[in-house]
Amino acid sequence: MPRLALTLIVFWFLSLFVFRSVWQWWRTGSTGLKGFSGSVGSLEWNAGLLASAGLAASALAPIAALRAWPGGELLLVSVPVFAFGALLTVIGIAGALLAQLTMGDSWRIGVDEAERTTLVTQGLYRWIRNPIFSFVLLSGAGLVLLVPNLLSILAFALTAAGIEIQVRVVEEPYLSRTHGSDYQAYRSRTGRFFPGLGR
Repeated sequence: MPRLALTLIVFWFLSLFVFRSVWQWWRTGSTGLKGFSGSVGSLEWNAGLLASAGLAASALAPIAALRAWPGGELLLVSVPVFAFGALLTVIGIAGALLAQLTMGDSWRIGVDEAERTTLVTQGLYRWIRNPIFSFVLLSGAGLVLLVPNLLSILAFALTAAGIEIQVRVVEEPYLSRTHGSDYQAYRSRTGRFFPGLGR
């Protein structure tokens, strides 16, 4: 299933990054891409590096399987597992795009301390504070099942670590500083990545 995985990864990148950035630029004059936070080598900066490395490794996993590169050998061959992985990946992509669109003009990748955007609490955000990341992780888990090799497992681990640090060290403190008691109240009733968990 590496070819299907590679196709889904390309679609994932085009929809969640290219399309969304172009749409944001058309609506606001800004792509919404703010880059890494913090100085080089800082925990904040490393969060962006880890997540980016994980996403890059996700693309390499199916290529390594097709090319028989080290780390590319499939650890499991099962059609039902592949099918379930494909389903999770598609749901993850669709969910992440829906969550991005729900943010409207407040959507950003990264944080700009000089900006103040609207606190979005409707739609998926009513139950989860970070649904984009939740669905990105879901699609990453799907890719592990679709291409179960060492590279895909490493990719998922790097992405999950980067997202966890980004949320806890960069985004939540920024939202708390920016929105104060409104964000504290929202955080107290809404799960971080899953409904009811991480309040």
